[in-house]
Amino acid sequence: MDKDLDKKIRIHQLYDLYGALLTEKQKTAFEYYYLDDYSLSEIAEILKVSRNAIHEQITIAATYLEDYEHKLGLLSNREKLSKLIEKFKKLSNHNDDLLAFIHELEIME
Repeated sequence: MDKDLDKKIRIHQLYDLYGALLTEKQKTAFEYYYLDDYSLSEIAEILKVSRNAIHEQITIAATYLEDYEHKLGLLSNREKLSKLIEKFKKLSNHNDDLLAFIHELEIME
């Protein structure tokens, strides 16, 4: 997969997990940039601040998201759990009780 696409997917996943921990200004700039695909100049115009201020807010937000992940590891644990669930599915040999249990684990994820 493309490196830039991988980075974008990761930042979206981190935002889903930790976005509530960002300030309102950080969330707004982040959402315009990453979720709505606005340019820095467009966001600056909408929010009536400098392009540099928007760049700084987005950079700080992304740094905080990575820092939260480094400290809490929720995304890493989610990825490990998904791999274990897939491995467990392969080992279950169509055992209905095990498959029901696996399904419950997937819902928790």
